[in-house]
Amino acid sequence: MPAATRSRSSHEVLVIKWFAVALAAVLLLLQYRIWVSGDGVGEVLRLRNAVAVQQADKQRLSDRNRQLGAEVRDLKQGYSALEERARTDLQMVGVNETFFLVVPASSPGSAPMAPAAAPTRTAAR
Repeated sequence: MPAATRSRSSHEVLVIKWFAVALAAVLLLLQYRIWVSGDGVGEVLRLRNAVAVQQADKQRLSDRNRQLGAEVRDLKQGYSALEERARTDLQMVGVNETFFLVVPASSPGSAPMAPAAAPTRTAAR
């Protein structure tokens, strides 16, 4: 009998079936590890989200650093930025300037406000 036409014995069929079952079990275990385990697809998605959040933070901080760098250059190069900062942040007034405080008019139904006593300042000795 030629080898091509020879039928397989029941032992060979049983070995092939067990081998197929073993391969299917290995395939299922690998699929479980990919889809369900802690270091599978879920972890990859979590890490992608974390990277996106960090990139957004990095962009925000880069913009802030760029603004601070421009402000530092302005402060180093001229006094106009320094003077503007002193006026807005420290409420400072220049040497030949007069400060006027504009108080909004009171509403018709409210009592007029009495002028407040001006605080007096004395020089420390």
